Amino acid sequence: MLLEMEHVTKRFGELVANRDVSLSVRAGEVHALLGENGAGKTTLMNILSGMYAADEGVIRLNGEKIVINNARDAIAKGIGMVHQHFMLVPALTVIENVVLGLKENKHFLDLRGAAARLNELGDKFGLAVDPWAKVADLSIGQQQRVEILKALYRDAQLLILDEPTAVLTPQEVESLFAMIRTLTQEGLTIIFISHKLMEILGICDRCTVLRRGEVVQTIDVADITDKQHLANMMVGRQVDLHVQKPRVTPGDEVLKLDDICYTDKDGARRVKNVSFAIRRGEILGICGIDGSGQSQLVECITGLAHATQGSVTLNGKPSNQMPTREILRHGVSHIPEDRHRMAMVGQLSINENLLLMTSARKDFLCHGLYRWKAISTYNQKLCEDYQIKAQGVSEPMTNLSGGNQQKVIVAREMDRHPNLLIAMHPNRGLDIGSTKYIQGKIVEARNNGAAVLLVSGDLEEIMDLSDRIAVMYNGRIMAVMPQQSATIDKLGLLMAGVMPEGMNEHIATNGAS
Repeated sequence: MLLEMEHVTKRFGELVANRDVSLSVRAGEVHALLGENGAGKTTLMNILSGMYAADEGVIRLNGEKIVINNARDAIAKGIGMVHQHFMLVPALTVIENVVLGLKENKHFLDLRGAAARLNELGDKFGLAVDPWAKVADLSIGQQQRVEILKALYRDAQLLILDEPTAVLTPQEVESLFAMIRTLTQEGLTIIFISHKLMEILGICDRCTVLRRGEVVQTIDVADITDKQHLANMMVGRQVDLHVQKPRVTPGDEVLKLDDICYTDKDGARRVKNVSFAIRRGEILGICGIDGSGQSQLVECITGLAHATQGSVTLNGKPSNQMPTREILRHGVSHIPEDRHRMAMVGQLSINENLLLMTSARKDFLCHGLYRWKAISTYNQKLCEDYQIKAQGVSEPMTNLSGGNQQKVIVAREMDRHPNLLIAMHPNRGLDIGSTKYIQGKIVEARNNGAAVLLVSGDLEEIMDLSDRIAVMYNGRIMAVMPQQSATIDKLGLLMAGVMPEGMNEHIATNGAS
């Protein structure tokens, strides 16, 4: 065995994130780490990569007991981790990011020599990227290459990939998988953390399942019959992987965009002549790689930014100049893409975060004071409905796993019974059980007459939930089509700015109303 983690336990106060976990990884394999949100996957890998120290347990590498006190220790022992949220400095070049913090470059930076070595690594592993390009100018897929190259430059032999496909197009995912195969052929070992069951079946050799911080089972992927089997192992019960979406006749127009353009403070045109409408009882899914203008488009709809051209109409009324608070009062719920920056206050409790959008509810107030007992009882029921794992509603949001933080936000916004639900990556980072539950809630809102704008980079989710699908690339709508006309390959090409053979621009107009 290359790696053996034996009887590892990690506590955060009263919370036991990992309990007596033992993990063995063979040299040259791709080993999946699977589990629900809060199961302890990332915590375990943060221990291995030096971010945390274990409270109990032993780590052995090539049979030798090792001690990892920090990230530098892990790197020195050939262990590298590519985090879900890349740790790059956008203003620096690729090669500057790669050598940043290296001891041998402390007094003298030989960037040309470093760039030559980086190019050699890129050619060897199929990870070519321009060393002199600014990271800010790279696509998400190219930035991921830089993160992997950083680890390889430091002679990593064990590479941990945390949710590596979360923001990639289908074509970029295929490219990543090709890289992983090349890396393992060259003798590297990969630990692959993912919530996407088909990816585990497609790229991994063995899979260890964690549940509530403990190991449930390690199994050869070849012995797994289908993704249903894997989902049931992870959750510990039967999971319905199919979203029930009955036919609904769309009603009145709720949201209409006409020739929307947006130019940011730096003069860059982020949204270009976008037009579409959404009616009651339908879901319009928008897909595109991150940075294609989806964020700025949603900001124009929600009042966080003002379109520089065109009009936004909400429930028949112009809303271009409405403040965000007024827009939300018109029955709009918003699940933002960045939960930490836009959707939650980490130092506040679950209770207080759930109250942020309902602070004026009459049944929560008595003579101008909050009825905290009633609020807590209501919010505790909401946490149970959305399967939020916490010690109680008084627990600070910052103590929760990322997936459970997301569930609090989704619960708050869905509980408002909106006329228009804007959901941006609502299931990013959620396990399969939570994902299917929230997808069911989104469809339920649509069935109850809400108009839904779903923004997601998960094409399987877009295909499952949407009634119509729009694809954004470089600020423009490439095409809008009925869900029945879409395929994963077609959407993937459009997301990359390529018009599939046989499709032409008139589809965008025909699908826009």
